[in-house]
Amino acid sequence: YSMTKAFCIAFVMTFFSVFDVPVFWPILLCYWIVLFVLTMRRQIAHMIKYRYIPFNIGKQKYGGKKPSSSGGGSRGD
Repeated sequence: YSMTKAFCIAFVMTFFSVFDVPVFWPILLCYWIVLFVLTMRRQIAHMIKYRYIPFNIGKQKYGGKKPSSSGGGSRGD
């Protein structure tokens, strides 16, 4: 119901020029950054808690199992 009501109000507001407010682009950029930080706050806190670094710089590399070099292939001839 709230979404329908918000849509109807926004639709009606488009017909009146008093609501036609010019927006300066740096304000939109700041608004986007604030929204991003607020919505990603939980994920960012989780990444900081577990010291997650999204880049390869300074990360430890894990080798895993190395294939044995005896034999040329997977066939048992």
